[in-house]
Amino acid sequence: MNRDILILAVETSCDETSVSVIKNGNTILSNIVLSQIESHKRFGGVVPEVASRHHVEGITTTIDEALSSANATMEDIDAVAVTQGPGLIGALLIGINAAKALAFAYNKPIIPVHHIAGHIYANHLEEPLTFPLIALIVSGGHTELVYMKSHLNFEVIGETRDDAVGEAYDKVARTIDLPYPGGPAIDALALEGKDTYHFPRVWLEKDSYDFSFSGLKSAVINKLHNQRQKNEDINKEDVATSFQDSVVDVLSTKAINACKSYHVEHLIVAGGVASNKGLRERLNHLCKENNIKLSIPNSKLCTDNAAMIGAAGYYYYKAGVTSSLDLNGKNNIDIEDVTVE
Repeated sequence: MNRDILILAVETSCDETSVSVIKNGNTILSNIVLSQIESHKRFGGVVPEVASRHHVEGITTTIDEALSSANATMEDIDAVAVTQGPGLIGALLIGINAAKALAFAYNKPIIPVHHIAGHIYANHLEEPLTFPLIALIVSGGHTELVYMKSHLNFEVIGETRDDAVGEAYDKVARTIDLPYPGGPAIDALALEGKDTYHFPRVWLEKDSYDFSFSGLKSAVINKLHNQRQKNEDINKEDVATSFQDSVVDVLSTKAINACKSYHVEHLIVAGGVASNKGLRERLNHLCKENNIKLSIPNSKLCTDNAAMIGAAGYYYYKAGVTSSLDLNGKNNIDIEDVTVE
C-alpha cells in the first residue's frame, strides 16, 4: 500500500533560515522562513559572517516551529533534505550540520539538494512539472537556462558569463540610491518611468543562450556618472524602466528561443527575480503568443525557502540519492553534477 512520504527540509544557503515539512513532494505542511533582510540592509548587501551568526541563532527554533506547524514529530519524518550548495559556505554549513544532527539522532537518511534544483521544484509545489521543459533561473547569484527531459535530469544550455541578474539589479539600485534589496525597488520604480535611456541589450553570439549583464551595468553607471559630472538631472524612474526593459528583453527573448529550439511547450521561471512584475508580464505575453505554457510560483516560493528543497528532496529520495554523515557544503557545485538519469 502506498503511504505518504514526509521530508523535513533545511535551507540556509544565504540569508534566510528556513525549515519545511513536505508531503509527497508537492504538499506544504509547514514552511518557516526567518529572514535576515533587516540586518543586512545597513550594509547594502549580505555579510557572510553576519548571516552565519543569525543561522546559528535561529536554526533550532525554526526546526521546532516547522515540526509543530506541520503537526509532526521526527518519528513521522522519512528523510532529512538539506541544501548542499551553491551558497555561502559558512551559511551552508549551519544547515548541513543541523540536518546531520537530526539524521544521526533519529536514524533518518540525509539527502543533499542542489539549491537551483530547489528553485526549479518550487514550481512543482503549485502544479506538476510536465516534461520536457525549459527552466529560466533568475536570482541574486544565478542566471541560467536549464533543459529537463525528466525529473532530476538537468542540462544547462545557457548561463551568465559574468554578473547574475539579481546582482546587476542590486548594483544599479545603489547607483540611484535605492535600498537593498535592489530588485523589488527597481521593479516598483520601473512602473512609473519610460525607456528614455535606451541601454544596450547584450545578445552575445548568434544562437547563444548565455547571458552577460556586466556591460549593461557599466553602461548605466557610466551614463549616470556623466550626467552627474554635467550637473544634469537624473530621472530615477526612467533609469529603472530603461534598465529593466533591457534585462527583460534579453531574458524573455532567450527563454522563448530556447523553448522553440528544444521543441518545448512548458517554460518555468525560478529564483528571486521571478517575482519581478515586468518579467512576469513580458513572459506571459510572449508565451501566449507562442502557445507555450508558463509556470511561475507565487512570490513567497520564488525567494529562498525550505519548501522548494523538500520538493526536490522528495524526488532525490525516490531515486535513492542519499549521503553519509560526512556530507560537506559546496559553495560552487554544478547542477549537472547531480543529474539523475
